[in-house]
Amino acid sequence: MTTRPPDPALLAWLGQAGEPPTSADEPAWLAELRHDAAARAPDQGMPTQKSEGWRYTGLSALIEQGFKPQQKPISALQSEDLDKALIDGLETYRLVMVNGQFEPRLSQLDGLPTGVHIGGLAELIAQDPDRLAGQLGQIAGAGQHLFTSLNTANFADGLVMLLDEQVQLDRPVELLHLSIGLDEPSVAQPRHLVVLAAGAQAELIERYLSFDQAPYCNNAVVEIRLAERAQLHHYRLQQESPSAYHLSGLYLEQAAASRYRGINIGLGATWSRTDLVTRFLAEQADCGLQGLYLAGDRQLIDYHMDVQHQVPHCSSRENFKGILHGKGRAVFDGRVYVARDAQHTDAAMSNRNLILSPNAEVDTKPQLEIYADDVKCSHGTTVGQLEPEMLFYLRSRGISAPLAQRMLCLGFAGEIIDALGPEPLREQVTEAVGQRLEQSPL
Repeated sequence: MTTRPPDPALLAWLGQAGEPPTSADEPAWLAELRHDAAARAPDQGMPTQKSEGWRYTGLSALIEQGFKPQQKPISALQSEDLDKALIDGLETYRLVMVNGQFEPRLSQLDGLPTGVHIGGLAELIAQDPDRLAGQLGQIAGAGQHLFTSLNTANFADGLVMLLDEQVQLDRPVELLHLSIGLDEPSVAQPRHLVVLAAGAQAELIERYLSFDQAPYCNNAVVEIRLAERAQLHHYRLQQESPSAYHLSGLYLEQAAASRYRGINIGLGATWSRTDLVTRFLAEQADCGLQGLYLAGDRQLIDYHMDVQHQVPHCSSRENFKGILHGKGRAVFDGRVYVARDAQHTDAAMSNRNLILSPNAEVDTKPQLEIYADDVKCSHGTTVGQLEPEMLFYLRSRGISAPLAQRMLCLGFAGEIIDALGPEPLREQVTEAVGQRLEQSPL
């Protein structure tokens, strides 16, 4: 990968200048984890647009904001303020983070069944310093790029979700990220760890929201490990303000016969990049990744996938759709890697895009890298416009042009939205997509 040495201003912005912040109360394994991440960051370097994975995603807009490291905020949010962020009819266990910090008084974790731990990362480390040794930081490792290392060196808090064998949660877990403006633009770096033991099953809803229009950045890392036969349905919604910057890395490891279903909805932020990395550790594991993104109003939304088939008899499906309008830009860069010993792999990757404006742009590059000779793999991409005949048909029946376009776009997006499990969540996303299509210029 082509890189340049990290810019001092950027390192200071992410709190990476010199040694990482440590506490005398932190266990030795965590201090070592932070130190190693800080040490490798200069070697990883700052990606440039000569880097293959960053060819279409410039960093200048991110760097120029002058974000400062997030200090521990004193949240003024009250329970009544939270009401506007909640989805009517959605019953969940809820963990709330404000500017990257766990807020117990806004969370709702009562009634968790036996064999489940859900809580704040910093709180768990303080109570049981060695509980996460050998788990936290092991799934992501060095990550895909510098920003994962910066998160590892500097995270302060996050979600810990641990399920014992055969535990099945009776309702979804909601991880709600709320961002509020501070005196100066800042970056939060939440770190999340989700571990499901053999046969455990759960749903996780991860949402990113803004409470005002102040500029900020989230640099989040999520690590997920699924043991044998474990199942996780994971819904991720990024609906941040037009002033927000969003970086997110999800690192997933799957053991034998485990099942993961991830749906990613990208609607907000002026600049966002999401990395999804999947590794199969044993046979018969199955992974499904779906996504829907809307880019307009000079937004950039970027999705990168790295699905690694290292063992035989595993399957993966990646299906992402994009709608671009105004001066929106999107990037889809997906790779399925099939190792020499990964015979009988079944993998398919698809990316389809609707372009609603001559000023919109999408760069799409699905890839297959196959070294085995007995596999079933496919990939494809399409970029097109709404069919004039379909618009004419609706207009001829008295439907206005904006409404006709909204109906057709929602029909295009429906395959992804319908896969969202809880009905209130589907309704909320449908309404959000519809409003974006109505409010944003074409």
